[in-house]
Amino acid sequence: MQNKPNPSPASITVTIPARLHLGFLDLNGRLGRRYGGIGLAVSHFRTRVSIRRAAANQVVGPEHDRVCRYVKKMNERLKLDDNYLVSVIDAPPVHAGFGSGTQLAMAIAAGIRCLHGLPLAIEGDAIQLGRGARSGIGIGLFHLGGLVVDGGIKNSEKPAPIVSHMNFPDAWRIIVVLDPARKGMHGAIEASTFDTLPLFSDVDAAQLCRLILMQALPALADRDIACFGSAIKELQARLGDYFSAVQGGSRFTSPDVAAVLTSLDHEGAFGIGQSSWGPTGFAFSSTALEADRLARIAQQHPRGQHLVIRVCEGFNHAAEITADLPDAFMARRQLEGGFRG
Repeated sequence: MQNKPNPSPASITVTIPARLHLGFLDLNGRLGRRYGGIGLAVSHFRTRVSIRRAAANQVVGPEHDRVCRYVKKMNERLKLDDNYLVSVIDAPPVHAGFGSGTQLAMAIAAGIRCLHGLPLAIEGDAIQLGRGARSGIGIGLFHLGGLVVDGGIKNSEKPAPIVSHMNFPDAWRIIVVLDPARKGMHGAIEASTFDTLPLFSDVDAAQLCRLILMQALPALADRDIACFGSAIKELQARLGDYFSAVQGGSRFTSPDVAAVLTSLDHEGAFGIGQSSWGPTGFAFSSTALEADRLARIAQQHPRGQHLVIRVCEGFNHAAEITADLPDAFMARRQLEGGFRG
């Protein structure tokens, strides 16, 4: 039987894990790169987007304005004149510390490219869509999953390079604590805040880098959660003190998240902190059983009643891109002996 060419897909679905930003490394920048950071892909709060050609542009689900903006920019970037039906199937809370804006941008960019049979260009697309200005973590996790460290921004033309990637231990868990009543800093206010913060000292930047290179990453390799958690907790404390002036005098955006995490710290959780500007906080546990115990404590805390609390695993895979083939092609393959897709 003569081989027949595969048709263009009817639709593309892109699934990207949420990320927790565990902290910056160098807010000083005197060595030529600024920011740098460590981040982790987690199993919950994912972004899932389906995209197909349509007679007119249409968005189903949340983030309508953002989706329309990203679609327009990708059409301009690729010199296309197509319309699309974009379905936002899953999306994490926006401005909550999950990297939702970057995930959505990458999902749209990857979906449009794959729909047209074009190779991925995630780094360049992200910059063109206004993402990756301070962190390369979300872009790196698209390709790798797990835990990554980025080496900081040198210029605005390309995202920060990923300088370390490690799998997160399968047995470990992350207790995520989200305050749905609050939003983290974002947009123009976030940009202006970074411009007005005092100079971060060389000594503090050096210590943060040392914490990650000489403690957190080796501890992760050794599966030593106490040592790993200690490094993340100190990193978070130093950064929290630095940012506290623009967070109401606190290391945390949400007082309720702060109170619950303090309780979990006393109960034996490791590495408590806040992702990005919050309000999402996190803590680590060495086993699923212990994580469930800590989650129950968080839920029963007087200030945890209205919070969203989830036990997550590390997500040690790249983003998932799947193609749905046209119905006619599916029917033909079934007649010819079955379709294994």
